[in-house]
Amino acid sequence: MLFILTLSWKKTALFHLAALIIGYKFALITFQINSKNEEAEGLKVLTYNAHLFNYSRNVEGQFDPNVFTWLQEHPADIKVFQEFYQDFTSASRNAIKLLGKDAGFESSYQVIKGNPKKRSYGLAIFSRYPIINEGKVFDKNGTNGAIFADILVNNDTIRIYNAHLESMRINSDGLEDLEGVRENYRQTLGKLHRGSLERSKQLNLLVEHYLNSPHPVILMGDLNEVPYSYTYFKLNETLENAFEYAGRGFGFTYNKVLFFLRIDHIFSSPILKPIQFKTHREVDYSDHYPVAATFSLEGLRD
Repeated sequence: MLFILTLSWKKTALFHLAALIIGYKFALITFQINSKNEEAEGLKVLTYNAHLFNYSRNVEGQFDPNVFTWLQEHPADIKVFQEFYQDFTSASRNAIKLLGKDAGFESSYQVIKGNPKKRSYGLAIFSRYPIINEGKVFDKNGTNGAIFADILVNNDTIRIYNAHLESMRINSDGLEDLEGVRENYRQTLGKLHRGSLERSKQLNLLVEHYLNSPHPVILMGDLNEVPYSYTYFKLNETLENAFEYAGRGFGFTYNKVLFFLRIDHIFSSPILKPIQFKTHREVDYSDHYPVAATFSLEGLRD
């Protein structure tokens, strides 16, 4: 049809061409058919919204397997967590010790709310490689924020960002049926709009910070934005999304009724090439799935 319209010089051909180009662009960021490449070697990273490690579901009379065991055994060299809960008063909830010292990792933990010496939550970065610098980009009223850590990988330094942008705050339980949608859609639209405005402000702070980074960056976290948003395309102007280069399928990361959302992302400087990507949908402790990627280190110094 497009070819015929073009030959006849119809103006509508331009419309069809534009729709085709736009549609192709959205298709590329929605679904991928890259190879699994599960044996890929390189820098392995993981991002996970841990939902405060608040998993007390009962299965056949027993509690779920300890999520810390899965996280300790995952081969990622760098692991970042949003909604990270730390409890220094309980050995079984001392996440910094379990995922840090006990696993041979260094850690950077920035408290967002709570008592730093007892119980708190915030953002955390764990690294098998030395952490030589760390800091906070922003935080907001004890809810969201972004932090960074400079990590020495071989003879080069990579800046890791862990970001948790403004939450959507959608009551997904109220959208499980048609009646719920009718009752909640206006409120939901309002929350989406307000959240989008706040995320755009946070995004400006984050972009300004990483553009001034003296090192290549990997930016990971729960961005609360789908791939068709202003935030996603803004980040894609200077960074590359690992799912687009090495993902498979749709890569949905949300573990609730709105399951079709991909809001947890891994971006990187172009010098760091993603060669493997996986959404761990088998790990359903949280309302988010862990997301992992492997990067080639060929562009860095040995």
